[in-house]
Amino acid sequence: MADPVTILNLIFCIIIIGLGYWEYHKKESLIALYIAITFGLFGIAHLGIILGVNSSNIFILTIRSIAYLVIIYALYKTALGHWNKE
Repeated sequence: MADPVTILNLIFCIIIIGLGYWEYHKKESLIALYIAITFGLFGIAHLGIILGVNSSNIFILTIRSIAYLVIIYALYKTALGHWNKE
């Protein structure tokens, strides 16, 4: 049986993806879209682990690394004020 924590993480990822997309669609907030993309990638990693892929597998490590890079990029752009509509 899959680890309950990983299943719970996947459920939370799905909720965050939905909320992020909703916020993006409603206000065209790019930061919300990037957050949704990030948690989508984390969700893929969680699903892989649930399906039996080892958490130290190169696929899982690559997906997680890309997710972290996406959120780093989004926060960097936000800190520079590139997405302000003012």
